[in-house]
Amino acid sequence: MRLGVLDVGSNTVHLLVVDAHHGAHPWPAHSEKVVLRLAEQIGPDGALTEAGADGLVKAVGAARAAAAGLDAVDLIAFATSAVREATNAQEVLARVRDETGVRLEALSGADEARMTFLAVRRWFGWSAGRLLALDIGGGSLEIAAGIDEYPDVAVSLPLGAGRLTRDRLRVDPDSAAPPSAEAVEELREYVDGLLDPVAEKMAEVRWERPVATSKTFRTLARLAGAAPSGAGLRVRRSLTRDGLRQVLGFVRHIPPRHLSELEGVSDGRAHQLLAGAVVAEAVMRRLDVRSLEICPWALREGVILRRLDQLTPM
Repeated sequence: MRLGVLDVGSNTVHLLVVDAHHGAHPWPAHSEKVVLRLAEQIGPDGALTEAGADGLVKAVGAARAAAAGLDAVDLIAFATSAVREATNAQEVLARVRDETGVRLEALSGADEARMTFLAVRRWFGWSAGRLLALDIGGGSLEIAAGIDEYPDVAVSLPLGAGRLTRDRLRVDPDSAAPPSAEAVEELREYVDGLLDPVAEKMAEVRWERPVATSKTFRTLARLAGAAPSGAGLRVRRSLTRDGLRQVLGFVRHIPPRHLSELEGVSDGRAHQLLAGAVVAEAVMRRLDVRSLEICPWALREGVILRRLDQLTPM
């Protein structure tokens, strides 16, 4: 069967169409995305702006049409932190439903961590033992760990790269000057403060294979020397703490408008790279992780796998 999954994230609205059936590997048939940066379109009152809502409705409508044109029999649509935390979330979800016919589900942070962990487990298999999975999105950081397909611990923190870029670094994407050393240090202290209780909790949890997903970690790994995306999904990629520190050491001195000139850094997320690197370094340091293996599957694949598990095998 052909399934569509629509991921309304804090940076992009991403449609992935896959061919799959119960017990099978989901094979991508089509992928398209629109950069909306919803995390940066939250007003002072905490509500998604009218322009942000307009863009979301347009993107969801276009994604539904694309999925139908590709003969997808089902479209699973979900939203993450930017929408779920907006003070007008229910109004926005209702408008999307009324104007596009798509029922957009706002995932909780814990569910986001659990679905991502499921994807990581299925990718690496049971032989990977106890897993630690880290994911930095536009609005939040997810941490999960466990031995089964669903984690024993699943935590979500408001430490997304887009959120911190907007609220803490206050970076202009077109700026010709990098954030000050003081701003970066204040961000580091803020991130460490939010990680304090999680680091204490995770100290009681064991893992054998630390893994990272998400565009942020993939980009940081590429800058640290990992293989490019063109080398294929199954090429082993990793990010060491030492490599990450080197990346952080040079990107903090590059003006935001020039970050996209680095190999592997996309235009739409370039200005968020520094905040993402600060969070990645902090979580690796606080959890005493020396190296992370990069997993190509993440939340979207986890949602698809859960849906396939719900199907009755023929």
